[in-house]
Amino acid sequence: MTSGQLIIVGRGKMSLGRFPRMMAVSAAVLVSLFVIIAGVNGDSLTILQAPDYVSFQKGDWPISGEKIPDLVALTMGFSVKEDLSWPGLKAGPLFQRPRANVLVVVRGADSLALPQSVASYPLENPVPFTLDSVAETVHSLFAEDTPVVLQLAPSEERLYMLGKANAVFEELPVTLQQIRARLSQDGSVLASLPLNSLSRNAEADLLFLSEVQVLHDITALLQRHRHLAKDHSPDLYSLELSGLEELIRRYGADSQQYRDATAILASVLIKFAEDVYGLYGNGAVVEVVTVKGFEAPLTRKSRSILESKQIGNPDSPFNLAYKYNLNYAVVFNIVLWLMIALALAVIATSYVMWNMDPGYDSIIYRMTNQKIRMD
Repeated sequence: MTSGQLIIVGRGKMSLGRFPRMMAVSAAVLVSLFVIIAGVNGDSLTILQAPDYVSFQKGDWPISGEKIPDLVALTMGFSVKEDLSWPGLKAGPLFQRPRANVLVVVRGADSLALPQSVASYPLENPVPFTLDSVAETVHSLFAEDTPVVLQLAPSEERLYMLGKANAVFEELPVTLQQIRARLSQDGSVLASLPLNSLSRNAEADLLFLSEVQVLHDITALLQRHRHLAKDHSPDLYSLELSGLEELIRRYGADSQQYRDATAILASVLIKFAEDVYGLYGNGAVVEVVTVKGFEAPLTRKSRSILESKQIGNPDSPFNLAYKYNLNYAVVFNIVLWLMIALALAVIATSYVMWNMDPGYDSIIYRMTNQKIRMD
């Protein structure tokens, strides 16, 4: 009995002495696993090209996906409604702005091998976003010039253009049929790309190659129309590529086709950024957003013009109005104090006219009385 008790006590002492060490080792293993998982599954924002006066600070500062339009607006020198409290972008000179901003969204890949980059940041909360607000700002400020505002999604056959430069990009193939026909013509990317395991007959492979062809055609059109890159109005490009998503659905993320496609896209994006940066005289910002998948579908919310029907709805008994604009307080104060000033002016004028003596204060009656007396 005594020996058994001594053995139990000895084991208890050994376990208590090793417990902190085991906890430290377990914590280190968990931290290592977290870092590995974050590095593998982390979406990213990569700055491929940027002029010297648009300074991006290198660091591990995450940025939310919904703040990407504000970041693009700030790089172009435009103001935003809410301040972007993100240390990755430093304030630049007031009278020196980039001549173009190119944003490429790559869906289906959380990272690409882009060694020739200015900076790279982790992307958190990858929600869908658009650059519509930035495009409207460019079009409203430079409507008389020839700004290039191009938003393109080849997989969805979506093309959005503004400004007087539309005639130049009308030659750009948009639908999948046009792009596939472009791939069979002379000067297509099929003659210069190392396809390796990719096929020219598979639908998913053709979708990916068609997006690569669109990147090539954009730079080709800019080289033929260099005057667009030399005017005083800034240009905006927003390109969404989802060919890698189709390759994952068709072959899987561990397939050779997917690995070859990511390698091709990384080299094409580097070449595309260099060409655009050179065409704009080293005055263009080129960003690449890589996301494995968006968290929510892109939807547009609208209010019905028959909101009065909600009064009889027990779930929504209040007919609430839309949220007021940020300039509401400013406009309200301007109108309020202007009306008060006008009212006081009318009251003061009425009081003076009511107590005025026509024979003494009025020059008309005064001249008349003097003329009568002289006669």
